[in-house]
Amino acid sequence: MALRRTRVFVKETGESPYAVRIEMGAHLLTGDEPVDAGGWNLGPAPFDLMTAALAECTAMTVRWYALQHDWPLDHVEVTVDRAKKLPAGASEPVDVFDKTVILRGSRLSEGQRARLLEIATKCPIQRVLEGAPTIMTKAGTPLDEAFDS
Repeated sequence: MALRRTRVFVKETGESPYAVRIEMGAHLLTGDEPVDAGGWNLGPAPFDLMTAALAECTAMTVRWYALQHDWPLDHVEVTVDRAKKLPAGASEPVDVFDKTVILRGSRLSEGQRARLLEIATKCPIQRVLEGAPTIMTKAGTPLDEAFDS
């Protein structure tokens, strides 16, 4: 049983070798690969979107927590850098996400700042990335060709 469902629909656009239209409810995005990867850089690449999701979720989770506790957080900024790195002693590189959280609020106590930084590690996207999600892939059937118009 799914507790919460997210559905994203993606199809090629033909605007570049990798360009896709991404539909998420009422939101429409273009995705593509950068020029050096064979695309035309018409939109964010998949790893860009995943990294952005982590940053977005972190900012929203910190804001939510501050609102729940009526803490004087004026502004939150999150920067995430993702890179493949080879840990010491490892034979395979791993994805490493370096996340920086800036909390603005002159009336925040040091304890509140520390707790908000702790909360920043608990956003749902981070939990999925750190966990072991199940991904099931199946063959589909082509949609009605009228959809293409």
